[in-house]
Amino acid sequence: MSCGKTTPILRIFDEAKAKEFYVDFLGFKVDWEHRFEEDLPLYMQVSKDDCIIHLSEHHGDCCPGGAMRIETTEIDAYQKELIAKQYKYYRPGIEKMPWGTRDMSITDPFGNRLTFTDGVSSS
Repeated sequence: MSCGKTTPILRIFDEAKAKEFYVDFLGFKVDWEHRFEEDLPLYMQVSKDDCIIHLSEHHGDCCPGGAMRIETTEIDAYQKELIAKQYKYYRPGIEKMPWGTRDMSITDPFGNRLTFTDGVSSS
């Protein structure tokens, strides 16, 4: 058996707030959106480079308060880009971790924590 890429699902509660955070602030793009009917909950995919995340308003998909690590390069440049946006809810910092990575953790408006890290997965 061989395992492939993982696509996390994070719980959201407000489409406009989710797009403000993930698209306007973090710089992800909306790849697609789905609703079973116009007034039903949203399920959508956002991505930035090779990072793909599913965001869901559906109660049964997942619980708020999830956490994920996103490997990245040029974490310093990304941090400066985010700070320059003057997003009123976040000014992220970079922390050197005891295990040798440099991490920038950001919590979305729904309690999910995204940690951007310059760490490299072992192969």
